[in-house]
Amino acid sequence: MSVNFLLITVDDMNYDAPGAAGSRIAGITPNIDRLAAEGMRFVHSHVTIAVCQPSRSVLMTGRYPHRNGALGFEPVRQDVPTLQEQLHQAGYLKGIIGKEEHIAPKEKFCWDSYVRTMGEESGFGRDPQVYYARTKQFLEQANRENKPFFLMANSHDPHRPFAGSDDERNRYGRYTPVSRTIAPEEVDVPGFLPDIENVRKEVAEYYTSVHRADETVGEILRALRESGHEDDTLVMFLSDNGMAFPFAKTNCYLTSTRTPWIVRWPGKVRSGSVDGEHFISGIDFMPTILEAAGLPQVDGTDGRSFLPVLEGRQATGRDQVFTVFNRTSGKKDFPMRCIQNRKYGYIYNAWSNGELEFKNESQAGLTFRAMQQAGANDPAIADRVEFFLHRVREELYDFEQDPCALRNLVDEPEQAERVAQMRQELYRRMEQSDDPIAAGFKAEFGL
Repeated sequence: MSVNFLLITVDDMNYDAPGAAGSRIAGITPNIDRLAAEGMRFVHSHVTIAVCQPSRSVLMTGRYPHRNGALGFEPVRQDVPTLQEQLHQAGYLKGIIGKEEHIAPKEKFCWDSYVRTMGEESGFGRDPQVYYARTKQFLEQANRENKPFFLMANSHDPHRPFAGSDDERNRYGRYTPVSRTIAPEEVDVPGFLPDIENVRKEVAEYYTSVHRADETVGEILRALRESGHEDDTLVMFLSDNGMAFPFAKTNCYLTSTRTPWIVRWPGKVRSGSVDGEHFISGIDFMPTILEAAGLPQVDGTDGRSFLPVLEGRQATGRDQVFTVFNRTSGKKDFPMRCIQNRKYGYIYNAWSNGELEFKNESQAGLTFRAMQQAGANDPAIADRVEFFLHRVREELYDFEQDPCALRNLVDEPEQAERVAQMRQELYRRMEQSDDPIAAGFKAEFGL
């Protein structure tokens, strides 16, 4: 019997936002938590690049952005095989709901059902009932045509504009409905941000959007259950990148690429299991789906299947992850590369020259403006703003002790050997993947 696949993504949800991953807000994500209780949750799970379109393009090609053509908001190259092309040849019905324009070009993905949700009539991708209805409609089509299916359902939450924010009202002309509003006093402000009034306010708006994203997940899963396919469907849940705040999305920090990745596969994946040993990455998604479907692997992919891990087996070579960043939606290039293991993360900022100023979407929000204002009277916050804008060429963090990347260890004498080792490992991964900035990195450090 063929395996069905349901990929649920949320947009800009931090790895620790769900209750199952550590959030202390009571009842923030009951549906995601239930999914985790019914499947396997990964601790060391990362997307390959922390921005929407290239992150999703990696999932669907198994290749790094510099090898599939989608460095930023570009389409993948015509010569790059896609997961959907392989599933199409195998007779799968394929559908996408939401964020459809971020999987491009359309003709490379062979969608049988293509649903746009970014509009007034669909609640701007933020109405759980729309996702229920559209998922139900697709699954009914699969039943009528008696075909195995692959459905990618993509919530726009908790992407900016956050629920109840001035930005939301200004952009859409109204506030989108929510069933619960998270109050500022309910949230823990992430350690990489200062705990000041407007930061706390915006974090609360973000968590209101997180809760609604969870409701969308619940409605998608309800439609799957009602279709009769809950037991023969492999469900994967993840976020395309970290939260859209300074020092998270569109960077290479732990809070940029680490994602709340959950897999439920009845009869195959042990319920309530947590894998805290193996690293999995966005490049591994396509190979894993192909192996689970019993289909041949595609030449030229950078990732490899983590199906053995899902089956409870030990897998070698999964003790670190290579992540990248290239450019923001404004097509400004800020190339970054990172190698992380369970304890340390080394980041190379090829763009940082002391003059070029970093730009991303979070700078238009309440948080960054509040940091700039507070920095006028608080030297520590002023230093954080300055560091965010200009960075340094190299960063080294003990992510085990310092997950918020507050203390750069790169210049500490006792870390010199580790820095040298991690430079070598990063260069190896860059060279192995034909990274266009590898030669410059090698020359800069005499490797």
